Amino acid sequence: MPAYPGRIIKRGEQDQLIVAAVKERLNVVLPNEVSLNPSNPLFGPTTKSAVRLFQSRNADAAGRPLNQDGEIGGLTWDVLFGQRPVKIEGPTDGFLMRVLSHAMGALGVREQPRNSNRGPQVDEYLKRTGVPPGLPWCAAFVYWCFDEAAQESGLENPCVKTAGCLDHWNRARQAGAHIVHAKEAIQKPSLIVPGMIFIMSHGGGLGHTGLIEKVEGALFYTIEGNTDASRTREGGGVYRLVRKVAEINTGYIYYAS
Repeated sequence: MPAYPGRIIKRGEQDQLIVAAVKERLNVVLPNEVSLNPSNPLFGPTTKSAVRLFQSRNADAAGRPLNQDGEIGGLTWDVLFGQRPVKIEGPTDGFLMRVLSHAMGALGVREQPRNSNRGPQVDEYLKRTGVPPGLPWCAAFVYWCFDEAAQESGLENPCVKTAGCLDHWNRARQAGAHIVHAKEAIQKPSLIVPGMIFIMSHGGGLGHTGLIEKVEGALFYTIEGNTDASRTREGGGVYRLVRKVAEINTGYIYYAS
């Protein structure tokens, strides 16, 4: 079975060996519905339609339907070729392990009262960044996790002190963090590693953020504040969630020592 080439395979793909492998595999998994010519080097509309058909009938490793766009990213590739995605269970950096340990310890924190952006722990997350209670707190939760780990380790906190997701993104590189843009990660999911912080933009200056706990191919497992099982940016607690690389539209911040 061929290895995922680390980029989106779509209409116009120039690598003839990849196109041939995709067509051969689609002929195997959709024997009664498609008949593609592997010797034809073009990834054209017929191949795209076949990929969409395959995506409509299959789910990713977490049981969620594949995105029916006719393009082959890491998730579709793994399912199409029957490969198990590479698992990375945790960071190799000791400091980031401490950060995630504090995040895991906060699982189960809930707003009090519900939908208030308030509560004893929530107020402390916001206070740690120097902002008043009652504001959205996902970025403050990330900072608190880093700050707790820094105090425990006797180190200076490397994380930007902010309760703003996009403010964090805009200032992270200057603070010495490594930055991975969303487009880079979609093309090459192996750039995402445990201990990273993801940043999403929802427009109008609004965003959402959280910590990446472990990675499984083009899926990653997170611990996030101010969310819930619906994966919104205004949920009421700290939750462990599963996200696709394609969901993240801004990028990733990495404070490895």
